[in-house]
Order: sequence, then structure tokens, then C-alpha cells
Amino acid sequence: MQQVHKAGFVSIVGNPNVGKSTLMNAWVGEKLSIITPKAQTTRHRILGILNAEDYQLVLSDTPGVIKPSYEMQSSMMDFVKTALEDADILIYMLEIGEKQMKDEQLFEKIQRLSIPVIVLINKIDTADQTSLVASVEHWQGQFPKAKVFPISAITGFSVQEVLDYLISLLPPSPPYFPKDQMTDKSERFFVNEAVREQILKYYDKEVPYAVEVLTEEFKEEEKIIKIRSVIMVERETQKGILIGHKGSALKKVGVGARKKLQAFFDKKVHLELYVKVNKDWRSNERQLKRFGYKY
Repeated sequence: MQQVHKAGFVSIVGNPNVGKSTLMNAWVGEKLSIITPKAQTTRHRILGILNAEDYQLVLSDTPGVIKPSYEMQSSMMDFVKTALEDADILIYMLEIGEKQMKDEQLFEKIQRLSIPVIVLINKIDTADQTSLVASVEHWQGQFPKAKVFPISAITGFSVQEVLDYLISLLPPSPPYFPKDQMTDKSERFFVNEAVREQILKYYDKEVPYAVEVLTEEFKEEEKIIKIRSVIMVERETQKGILIGHKGSALKKVGVGARKKLQAFFDKKVHLELYVKVNKDWRSNERQLKRFGYKY
């Protein structure tokens, strides 16, 4: 008797920095989403596709829930809302000690969902038993029908157990994507993200949030990938900070990104970086479309 194939969309939502990207990367086995200690590291909705002979799990990593203060952040929250609408299963992820979501309306919407909801209390490796019991009781009270799992995405505690439970909930369905596909994003997207990750790592204050990366050239040859990317900033002062004295700061970004990309593509990479001023792009409808925040 032939085994029934199962497939479904699982969206992961929650406040910034609760570990959504760490969890998805752990399941997919590849670093698809960038991870830094800064809020708003994930700006797009990124699909990670987990394939086995009898199932396909389409995971959706989403930006952390915030109250938008400019147009780009509104677009980021639109990605979260869409992820709720097309999910077969929803993971609501939080870190231990958290009591509420940053968007009350969205929280109430999650409570009213008719699809299965799983609540993951992450970072339990940082808490004691009393806090853990109190947290589980609090969130089970908020979501009486949901399954609540205390986990540690970074140490792997209960990560496989949650995955097994997710697979058990998948509806019968043929695969939505080819079985050798791991994500819905292009190579250029991962180049952009690798560069942005280094900027988040090396710069503080406003600079990382005013940056967008656009890969203008991606040429794959037999032994090397040649890449040219432009880093957009909103102000001349930000451009100066990003480049640094005699280009030293930008060079550090390039070296870090190149190493990440060589590991990701498993091939030698030549990366050229340029910096351009693109005034107020975060509030410009046309520019946001160009960078994939609006359709």
C-alpha cells in the first residue's frame, strides 16, 4: 500500500529576536535566515523547505512583530499578516519571561485562528525551573487549545520533538515545490543578506537599518562566482561611516560576506562592493517595490 504524501505551510511568528530564524535554520540544516542580536534582522518572509520521501514542510520565517514607524516596516508587517493567512499550522514563538506581543490586534487574531497553533517558549536554557513552570502556565492560559513546548533553539533542546509533532499535523497533499528545492529565494537574495548580516555585525545606531543591498551582477563560472553588489544608504554621512578610513570598514564587510558566501555556495567567490546614496528609500513606494518589500 502506497504511503500518503503530506505537505503544508507552517508560519513562524513572534516578537523580534525570539529565535525564529535560529529555529528554521536548525530544521532546514542551512543558514537561510541571518541571525544577529539586533532587532529587525529578518526583513522579508523567507521560505525554508524541508523535504522527505513522504512529506514536504514549507516553513515561513517572518520579520519580528513591531509597531511600524515608516513605510518599509509597514511592508514587513504585511509579510507577517500574509503568513498568518496562508498557513496550515502556525507557530507562535516567544522567549521565556515574555508576557505579550508587540501588536495586540495581531495577537488577538492568532487567538481566533481555526488552524492548529503551537506555542514555543524559547531560550529556556537561560531560565530556572520556577520561571519555566510559570511561563508554560501563562501561555497555556492564553492559548487553551494550543500545544505548548518549552525549547532551546540554540542548544537543540526539544527541537526534533516539535518537528515530529509538526509533521504529524500536516494534511495529505502533493508537494508544493520540487523536492530538491530548499527555499523560494534566489542566489542574489542570499548575497544581499550575507552583506547585510556583516553590516549588522560591524555597525551600530542607525546605519544597519538605513541599508539595503542590491546585487547587480551574479556570474557563475566553472571555478568561481563573480558578484557585484551595491549597498544603498539614505545619507552621505552614512556612506562615509560605511566605507570608513581609506575603505577599511567596507573591506571588513566584504571579507566577512565573501567567507559566508563561499561556505553557502561551496565555491570560490569574488565579491565587489560599492556604496550609493538612495535618499529616503525606506519611505519610497517605488524603491520598496524594487527591493522586494511590495508587490
